[in-house]
Amino acid sequence: MALRHPQSARLLRPADFVRLRESGRRLNSQQLSIQYFYRDVPGARLGMAVSRRVSKLAVVRNRIRRQIRESFRLHRARLPACDILVIARQSAAEQTNAQLRVELESVWSRLAAQAAAIER
Repeated sequence: MALRHPQSARLLRPADFVRLRESGRRLNSQQLSIQYFYRDVPGARLGMAVSRRVSKLAVVRNRIRRQIRESFRLHRARLPACDILVIARQSAAEQTNAQLRVELESVWSRLAAQAAAIER
């Protein structure tokens, strides 16, 4: 089904997160920090870190995760083959869903542009 966020599109193993932290590249925006690592296997994979530091309320953290996941699902086909870790900052909790989606779209386009520049 096209509307799913399949398991193959998720970062699940701790080793993947460690590799991103140690040797991944970074992109920063106001509410989000992105770490990414290009890989040989086609398709982008997503990992998220929305800690209690962002908000003590689980409902707020889950809302941020839902926005990240949905935006990734919609843009995944246009993203380069890489592992992506999205880390939310405290200021993300104060943003509306629409503001988060706009910022995520900006991040995805910057990531795609960087990958296109590397391929040239």
